[in-house]
Amino acid sequence: MMKALLLLAVLFALLLLVTGADVPRGASSPVLVELFTSEGCSSCPPADKLLQELDRQSTASAPVIVLSEHVDYWNHIGWKDPYSSAFFSQRQNTYRGHLGLDSVYTPQMIIDGTTEFVGNDSRRAEKAIAEARNTPKTPVRIFAISASGGFLRAFVEAEMPGAAHNPEVFVVLALDHAESQVSAGENSGRHLTHVGVVQALVKIGSLERGQTFSKNIELKLDPHVDRANLRLIAFVQEPGPGKVLGAAQEKVKP
Repeated sequence: MMKALLLLAVLFALLLLVTGADVPRGASSPVLVELFTSEGCSSCPPADKLLQELDRQSTASAPVIVLSEHVDYWNHIGWKDPYSSAFFSQRQNTYRGHLGLDSVYTPQMIIDGTTEFVGNDSRRAEKAIAEARNTPKTPVRIFAISASGGFLRAFVEAEMPGAAHNPEVFVVLALDHAESQVSAGENSGRHLTHVGVVQALVKIGSLERGQTFSKNIELKLDPHVDRANLRLIAFVQEPGPGKVLGAAQEKVKP
């Protein structure tokens, strides 16, 4: 069965390369927007709403791929964010070093791994996204998504950017929609909603010069999560984490 899916994915990829069907005419480059946020932070809900608006504005010809990464360093003040993880705190801290910042903070929005600002600043977000759309990106494709036996499986393909140095390939499993009724902490009494909430962010390999990356992936699914509420993202990024060189996103169908 897996060999059949792999063959189908490869044939489909070749068809897309020949026809150019994966890139709508007049399309701009996909933009990856990461928001480091927390339900324990009183200034984060406006940034969460901005991320939802950016997600709604995304189109096939102008894709904006959003990731909501909930840090855990606010959990000590009364409310433990159910979507938080030390992994996201560490990823943000690694960005801090790479971008030359004095400290981490929330809400923080990072566009394509290169531009950061306070996450509720809609003007900065619009400007940074507009600039990122004009930057050529390497093609990234996701095929043959299936969910069974407690696992999500897919085939990921990416092309090597010309001047990049050992770029890394990541996959992300995220919730389309999430919400909480907060009963303590700075947002006590508020009903909060989120989009693109990252459940897993996994490095699946690296690109080598002159070669196309292709790999079957398998991610464990939370049995309590509605599969219709999932999206799968793949992106290529310079080590650091550094500049995002390409990205793609697909819905997970039940």
